[in-house]
Amino acid sequence: MLYGLGTAAIAAGFTSTATRVIAAGDGREVLTASDGHLVLPGDFVFDGMPQAELAEILERHDVPRDEVQQPCNLTLLRDGDRLILFDAGAGPSFMPTAGDLADTLYDMDIAPEDVTDVVFTHGHPDHLWGVLDGFDELLFANATHHFGQAEWDYWSDPDTVNTIGEARAAFAVGAQRRLEAIEDIVQFFKAGDEVLPGIMAHATPGHTPGHTSFEIATGGDPVLVVGDAFTNAHVNFERPDWPSGSDQNRELGAETRARLMDQAATDKMRIVGFHLPGGGMGRVERKDGAYRFVEDEA
Repeated sequence: MLYGLGTAAIAAGFTSTATRVIAAGDGREVLTASDGHLVLPGDFVFDGMPQAELAEILERHDVPRDEVQQPCNLTLLRDGDRLILFDAGAGPSFMPTAGDLADTLYDMDIAPEDVTDVVFTHGHPDHLWGVLDGFDELLFANATHHFGQAEWDYWSDPDTVNTIGEARAAFAVGAQRRLEAIEDIVQFFKAGDEVLPGIMAHATPGHTPGHTSFEIATGGDPVLVVGDAFTNAHVNFERPDWPSGSDQNRELGAETRARLMDQAATDKMRIVGFHLPGGGMGRVERKDGAYRFVEDEA
């Protein structure tokens, strides 16, 4: 398995925390909850980038080239009697440094049965595999699970395991098992749909074929849950046009990233990035012909 790198960096300074993003009025509140972090080989992210310029960016941000550690931030929306979770985390069987969501929710006084809806950005392991607990039972058994039709069709296609590439074949096998587990409690949406009241689905393909981001209406500046359209706060922002090795379609991923950053900066949107620092919460600002990620103040 591509991500299976053992126990390196388990104690790398990432903690399971919950952070309030914004009290949005009308009883709405957006939070993030940590699922731990990923430890990835540098080539998984940096392969195919201009290496000399990449080295300058990484040095400026004090990021090593050979190993990448990415926080995993899940978004929650409290909306009246609804508690909506965006993605389900990695679960217990993906990577030893991830899969902390159930413990984090416990620390937030949230039980899995309190979650009424789970809305998915895409079907990669760190976003989907957490639908099952250590006993292969549904963790959020009371929740309706919402999945983009295009993304569901891709991961449920039996041929995906043969076309996704050897390094990601286990992703497809694991996804199909989780989709089978939730097929009786899933509702499908398409790009442009209002998935739930005040939650609009935006097509952001490239990282996966049906990757989706979600705009949460707040009565003020909207909050954009970007999923893995942005996966780091350095190269992605300084060179959004560069292809990323973590995207299944690198060219399309770069096009999506540049478009989404322009939208977020122009519309002054708060964003929540699954793999961005500081709980993933902040804004996109223009800087020197590109962008920078500005974390929300704690």
